[in-house]
Amino acid sequence: MNGKTKLWPVVLALLAAIFYAINTPFSKILLTNVAPTFMAAFLYLGAGIGVGFMYLFQYKYEEKSERLTSRDLIYTVGMIVLDIAAPIFLMLGINLGTASNASLLGNFEIVATTLIALIIFKEKVSVRLWIAIGFITLSSIVLSFEGSGSFKFSIGSLFVILATCCWGLENNCTRKISDKSTYEIVMLKGIFSGGGSFGIAIIIGETIPTVKYIFVVMLLGFVAYGLSIFLYIRAQRDLGAAKTSAYYAVAPFVGALLAFLINGEKLTVMYYVGLLFMLVGTIFVVYDTMLKHHLHAHTHTVVHTHNGVTHTHVITHVHEHYHFGNEEKHNHNHGEYLSSEEHRTEHKEEI
Repeated sequence: MNGKTKLWPVVLALLAAIFYAINTPFSKILLTNVAPTFMAAFLYLGAGIGVGFMYLFQYKYEEKSERLTSRDLIYTVGMIVLDIAAPIFLMLGINLGTASNASLLGNFEIVATTLIALIIFKEKVSVRLWIAIGFITLSSIVLSFEGSGSFKFSIGSLFVILATCCWGLENNCTRKISDKSTYEIVMLKGIFSGGGSFGIAIIIGETIPTVKYIFVVMLLGFVAYGLSIFLYIRAQRDLGAAKTSAYYAVAPFVGALLAFLINGEKLTVMYYVGLLFMLVGTIFVVYDTMLKHHLHAHTHTVVHTHNGVTHTHVITHVHEHYHFGNEEKHNHNHGEYLSSEEHRTEHKEEI
């Protein structure tokens, strides 16, 4: 395994984050004409149908072993159910709060994903990642209160945090099937999660949006959910749930920037304080998951004599270390090289 091999999934994770970042500011605009639950429904339907079309061109090239089976059912169902709840909570949070706060609070997903990965799925969590979790949690608490002089908890922020917790568990469910067909996973996730949200929207009596808005929301869903989830799952294959979520930390910052540019939201003191803590936490996350590779060797010489024949052995130990975040892979190549004086015969004369 080399640096290039390990860098590629990082690129995929960052692209996934950037695609997802456009969701919050544009959803804020569309929510003026589309009800929250229908918004969640059509975002996922756009993702599922869009990736489904992509799958039509890829299906014949895919190995049968890659496809989902009955053994993957529990994680697939868990993924779908959580994906029904999460976007509904997020749309409610965006609708009741600000897009900038919702974007930054999205980083709480790192905390949820990591804790669930640790407690339930037994993934290793490093000290640096624990520090990052602490700062991100502190930032989320700060951002969840309305105004610098108020201790009134924001209902919008609560819904966003609920959404991130759902996605944290969903990330871990998806990780368990990430080695299967990415096309199938995203297609099923989109169509069934979107269909579930659509049914809930009908039951609670939300107004169905016009065709024009349905098309725009589905297009946004294809990019922000479909392509983002597709790249996220591909990255998870190599990085695991906790680390992929960690790189995903750039999404809220991109989303918050777009919220200022697109939604024209003003910055508050609490936002700056929360941003500072979130930046520190994200720096620790990125540092923890940076690829490190180093090679070192040490040599020692062993000389011994048997029956008048001296053997000189130069033994070189090569240690190759790959560190990726809190996960370490060590390749130890022990090479034993004999010196040019491999066999030196000692002649003894008896007088």
